[in-house]
Amino acid sequence: MAIQFTKMSGSGNDFIIIDNRVPVMDDSKKVDFVKRVCDRKMSIGADGVIFVENSDKADIKWDFYNDDGSSAEMCGNGGRCVARYAVEKGFAPAELTLETVAGIIGAKVDGANVRVKLTTPENLKQNLDVELNGTHYQIDSLNTGVPHAIIYSDNVEDNNVKEVGNGIRFHEAFAPSGTNVNFVEKVGDHGLKIRTYERGVENETLACGTGTVASAILSSYKKLVKPPVKVETRGGEILKVDFDDTNGADNGEVTEVYLEGLTRIAFEGTLCEY
Repeated sequence: MAIQFTKMSGSGNDFIIIDNRVPVMDDSKKVDFVKRVCDRKMSIGADGVIFVENSDKADIKWDFYNDDGSSAEMCGNGGRCVARYAVEKGFAPAELTLETVAGIIGAKVDGANVRVKLTTPENLKQNLDVELNGTHYQIDSLNTGVPHAIIYSDNVEDNNVKEVGNGIRFHEAFAPSGTNVNFVEKVGDHGLKIRTYERGVENETLACGTGTVASAILSSYKKLVKPPVKVETRGGEILKVDFDDTNGADNGEVTEVYLEGLTRIAFEGTLCEY
């Protein structure tokens, strides 16, 4: 096995991207492959793997996997990275569309800065009372391509993200698929700080694009912030979330949802079996 790859990151989320328009492996081998190459001690290491494929609906299609081999419907930072990858490699225009399991998303690439237009959020739930180890958490949730639960905090540094996040992620309230869990702190009228426990990675990550979007939208419903919202991720970078909330503040609906921020190409190379 000798497979060409590009390692990229978006606000601390890192991905291995592989051009699979001409298939480099059978689909049946992908899960095992992903688990092995995402191992940070034995291989490249990453939060996930993105296989870029041909699409008859958009400029490109992706097949995205978390580092545990599970398939994910959507990933905001992964979408930003793969959009830049396709433009850098010359097989997509600077304004392009991507086919994902969650639907078609649009992207605009301006050098390292990438803006993606996400699918319309759905499955809004507010003020859920979730008990975990004797503690009650008031939680809002929203699906921004993948499900996200939001816990509001006066100081995100005071939260045990891994322990509480894991408990909420597998809680019966979010069964059977589980949820990502975001701890959110208000910073001014247009700002948030966020820490995220990611389903599939099963740990805190440095950033989560769809979680950033869910946190900004749900915080706007609570009238804590107004768009555009600048969100400081655990990795220290700022992601910008913008959306039309003309009607959203009152009836829980927003449209024209955008996520914007920097991407990085770390390195390129060849994967070998041994």
